[in-house]
Amino acid sequence: MIPPTHFTTIIIGGGPIGLACALQAQKSGIDYLILEKGCLVNSLYNYPVNMTFFSTSERLEIGGVPFVSNNPKPTRPEALEYYRRVALSNHVNIHLFEKVTGIQSLNDEPNTRPYLISTSRQQYTSAHIIIATGFYDIPYLLHVPGETLPKVTHYYKDPHFYASQKVIVVGANNSAVDAALETWRKGAEVTMVIREDQIGERVKYWVRPDIENRIKERSIKAYFHSTIKEIREKEVDILTPEGNLTITNDWVIAMTGYQPDLNFLRSIGVHLSDDEIMKPQYNEDSHESNVPNIYLAGVICGGMNTHRLFIENSREHAEKIITTISRREKANSRTTPAVKI
Repeated sequence: MIPPTHFTTIIIGGGPIGLACALQAQKSGIDYLILEKGCLVNSLYNYPVNMTFFSTSERLEIGGVPFVSNNPKPTRPEALEYYRRVALSNHVNIHLFEKVTGIQSLNDEPNTRPYLISTSRQQYTSAHIIIATGFYDIPYLLHVPGETLPKVTHYYKDPHFYASQKVIVVGANNSAVDAALETWRKGAEVTMVIREDQIGERVKYWVRPDIENRIKERSIKAYFHSTIKEIREKEVDILTPEGNLTITNDWVIAMTGYQPDLNFLRSIGVHLSDDEIMKPQYNEDSHESNVPNIYLAGVICGGMNTHRLFIENSREHAEKIITTISRREKANSRTTPAVKI
């Protein structure tokens, strides 16, 4: 068996905040490794192809590297180019397509606790772990018959695929509105199924009039206070205030939102609040969780409240965490016992 490779810090998640933590670690002279289960900035890669960020480019910057875009609000391709350039030019130490499968404590000494990290490829040991896994991996399901049919997706990419097709878009926030407008403009016959009584309040202000006008003129059909009841190969049943409605359909784009992998936090002993938010327990100053030397960064800190933290207000997490790790490592220098496997 190959012995584990040791790093002072393991960062789980190769998104913008994981990269920010890596850059801060480099600046502080701390050896580290990022473990990312997908591609570089995997969540951003899975965003719709034509997506425009709500934030301006300077608010998405990390590590003091300027983000120059063609317009004040950058697009997905520009963001991918920026974060790729940041990672490559700074020689960020990252293993892509390597999923963390388990974390195990190797002793119980406070502040010197080493961990064994198992992945889909090998094992590592580390004194500190930063979890920056975001929330884009687990979609909220509809829990209706037919949801597992190939015609149903919880991730929307490109509108051309849906040209001349009958498309149902479930949801009323930014991703749903973008999918509805883009597919309609490529020639799809679009129907929106919306649980609430209006388009979502967080929809980008420059997009809201567009979708509201398309609905008003009936170019895009919208059923409010409605839900999907059943999905079949060529039909979908919709429960509306007027009763059951069956329409012909080719594709269902379920933009119902996403949630963080809180079960992973539970599995390593991180406490979650008892309410519906399930906010992880951590120190606001150091971002250390209740589990010694395991830190939380980015949107994962908000639990199920995924609309509280974004790239622009999570970048500071990196500095807080690395400052804590650096201080702790200096205090424990040459006193930490050897790790025994």
